[in-house]
Amino acid sequence: MATMLNRALASCVYAVIVTASTLTTAAPCGQANSVPEDNKRIVTDAFDRWAAGGTTFFNDLLHDNVVWRIRGSGPSAGEFRGRDVFVDRAVRPFASRLSIPVRPTAVRIFADGDHVIAHWEGSGVARDGKPYANSYAWILLMQDGKAAEVTAYLDLAPYDDVLRRIPAPAQ
Repeated sequence: MATMLNRALASCVYAVIVTASTLTTAAPCGQANSVPEDNKRIVTDAFDRWAAGGTTFFNDLLHDNVVWRIRGSGPSAGEFRGRDVFVDRAVRPFASRLSIPVRPTAVRIFADGDHVIAHWEGSGVARDGKPYANSYAWILLMQDGKAAEVTAYLDLAPYDDVLRRIPAPAQ
């Protein structure tokens, strides 16, 4: 009888421990896992810093080995492997042709699991004084708080126009 009582007590204690550990690590009942919200917050914070004048957006948000794909049929469409390759071949050549850098002016962020979608409007001014404006949709696959893959959709015509119209500054 005592053995049976000890086993029953041990089972109850085990059930309480398992239940308590589940309650402290799981999302509250009726709420989704926190991964999408964490990813959404990370991306939103990066966009907020960029909009406020920050210059470290890509270093803050991208994995060193990110794969960045620009979809479309213009000369700037393609795939870039690695954050430094992407920044050197896509970001810097474009940014160097602007007198006022592109800043997000309207941002909507959506998250589902490890994916975050940033739908945003951006504007800047080219070195010839003409405004640049574009709409973007970026789909980011997040891993460990950074984007490991990004697929970017934008109107490549105005982007490529800046690259074609404005000469690259002398090095």
